[in-house]
Amino acid sequence: MSDIWDFFQHLFNPRWIFLYFGNTALFILLAIVFAETGFFIGFFLPGDSLLFTAGIFGEDLCKNFYNVPFVVIILIVAVMAILGNMQGYWLGYKSGKLLYEKRDSFFFKKKHLILAKLFYNKYKTTALIMSRFLPMFRTFAPIVAGAIRIDFKKFMIYNIIGALAWTFSIMLAGHYLDKSFPELKNHLEWIILLIVLITTLPIFLKMKISKSKKLNFL
Repeated sequence: MSDIWDFFQHLFNPRWIFLYFGNTALFILLAIVFAETGFFIGFFLPGDSLLFTAGIFGEDLCKNFYNVPFVVIILIVAVMAILGNMQGYWLGYKSGKLLYEKRDSFFFKKKHLILAKLFYNKYKTTALIMSRFLPMFRTFAPIVAGAIRIDFKKFMIYNIIGALAWTFSIMLAGHYLDKSFPELKNHLEWIILLIVLITTLPIFLKMKISKSKKLNFL
């Protein structure tokens, strides 16, 4: 039991994932990317910081995966992000209304779903692209899209664009920053903290829910 707890504690340390798992680190990365966008419990997973760290350790990932070019690694991650969103869409399509009636638990907070609904109402289908760069919204945006039955072809267009923009921008940023500043690895904790602040700050500045206001979300 303690080993499982230690694993989840280390899960929020992306550097540990790449140093500890070595050859299998890419598969851990793919599993987390899929889970973060494919299941509503994935909102707590460290997607942005993990992609950035993957960029820093890009050469190691390539060596451990048949020496493929780094762009291939990014495309593989992007495909997994696309599949994760498709899973989220399916989840929302099949059980979206039930999720609004579901009680809060450790892994599920209804307010997160409501925030994503408001975000989607404001930005429409482009929310699927924007949400990729916002923790929590990244998880719930495809679920909302499925729940309100948006056209699947339109959903896939924005899904693919968002996944490619997210993976390429963050992973390349980590990759080339490491090339320019090799000592970056020594201050990774502070950089990850900065990424978390940058990606979560807009949520608190722009998305506010009035407790006294009653909204019809379905």
